[in-house]
Amino acid sequence: MSTARRATWMLIATLGVGGGGVAAASMAQASPEQAVAKAGATDKHRPIPVSGRDRLYTADQSSNTVTVIDPSTNKTLGTIALGDQRVGSTFSPQYSGDSGVHGLAYSPDRRLLAVVSVTSNTVHMVDTRTNKVLNTTDVGRAAHEGSFTADGKEFWVANRGRDTVSIVDTRHGGVTGTVRVGDGPSKVLMSPDGRYAYVNFTSKAEVDVIDVRSRKITKRITGLGATFSSDQAISPDGKRIWVSHKRDGKITVLDLERNEVVTVLNTGPDTNHPQFVDNRKGKFVYLTMGGLDETWVYKRTHGAPQLITKIKNGGHAPHGAWASGDGSRLYVGLEKSDAVDVIDTVTNKVVDTIASGQEPQAIVYAPRATNRAGSAPNLGRQGLGQQAHNVPTTLPDGKRGDTLDPVKGRVLEATVRPVAGLDMIQLQARGLKADTVYQAYSVAADGKKTLLRTFPTDKEGKTPMALSFGSFNGESIAVEVKGAVSPVQKAAFASQASGHSHGVKTADLLYCDCC
Repeated sequence: MSTARRATWMLIATLGVGGGGVAAASMAQASPEQAVAKAGATDKHRPIPVSGRDRLYTADQSSNTVTVIDPSTNKTLGTIALGDQRVGSTFSPQYSGDSGVHGLAYSPDRRLLAVVSVTSNTVHMVDTRTNKVLNTTDVGRAAHEGSFTADGKEFWVANRGRDTVSIVDTRHGGVTGTVRVGDGPSKVLMSPDGRYAYVNFTSKAEVDVIDVRSRKITKRITGLGATFSSDQAISPDGKRIWVSHKRDGKITVLDLERNEVVTVLNTGPDTNHPQFVDNRKGKFVYLTMGGLDETWVYKRTHGAPQLITKIKNGGHAPHGAWASGDGSRLYVGLEKSDAVDVIDTVTNKVVDTIASGQEPQAIVYAPRATNRAGSAPNLGRQGLGQQAHNVPTTLPDGKRGDTLDPVKGRVLEATVRPVAGLDMIQLQARGLKADTVYQAYSVAADGKKTLLRTFPTDKEGKTPMALSFGSFNGESIAVEVKGAVSPVQKAAFASQASGHSHGVKTADLLYCDCC
């Protein structure tokens, strides 16, 4: 008997003692690779108590760092710098660092952290014990989010700016394969057994199902609640996927046994990362609501999910989320506060808020990521101690623009953070006049106004993001109407809104619907 077959049968015998005859029979019919994958999936979802060997990571888009946090103490250990802070030298043709650090994934063997940069189109493999980059791969345009295969040998990442999924060799680096899936793939999820990859999109209301072994699309699940999908998450048993529609404030729930839409939930503004959590109180999905500064909790049932509570976050724009290995804690990145909320999943209360790098996007909890508690080698401080803050805003009629509507969110929100010797001013607007050009001003204590930038709204009166860089010395920001959007501006805005690009160009500094 070969070594692989002997190892497989030993694994079957071990599982058969505690797992029952059905599990053993299933393993007996599987290939050695499938048996190992199934055993890994089982171990992956076994509760793992929080310890000093665990790590929490955030992908920080403006400081171009990965923040490393010890969840046993809720202390920030430092950051891994993958490039300069936003702006800085990143516009130089000689710039060789990474930009737009955005996506994260943790390998099944608990040794690698995959880091995706959406602007420089790169994937790093980081050793979680040493915090060192092992290899770097150039992938497709506007690479966004991905997942490891069950054996950990490959990392599949969606390229939003192309119609492809890139397959990366995790050990040696380099792209070993490409799967064409259609315009605007957003994220790749893997089924718990490793057989299928699921891809959502920014340009069509569907999720594609790919056979991992053959790398072929086997099914297209259509009829989702909206075209643009920012994120998605799969249940631990592999039976459901929740697909978020950030721009439309919706969630689509998919049944993967029947490959069909179960329900579409109307949620709220900037609906983003869903996260499955199982604890002693039941089975839940936590959902970040960026436009309301809330995290919503749904109870998973056989029928339609039930909204049971809304948690007020400790900062602005909750974004990425991930649960601890035992489901006792949920960690939520606060995109506009440069911090992470810690939520007790039994009481559904925020129990702590931890400083992070600038503009945290994806967040990953990594059980047993290190072999020694308190270990923090090769970390720096880039992006720390430079937290963003919101400033008051005023509408053209003199009313406050940042008053929070319980359904629509803030009409006009302004966030200021220091980057590379400048200030980055982010404006997000909704509910303004449609197809209208506005001018934004910094307002000093004496009322003096200084022009920051001009920006248009779309046909719904929204501007997902308008960025300005300079020295901000004001106390608030006011906007005034300049006039109607010209046909040229309207066409340009429509083309930007229809897709998603993170390339370093003028359009991206004006509008960045980062998800």
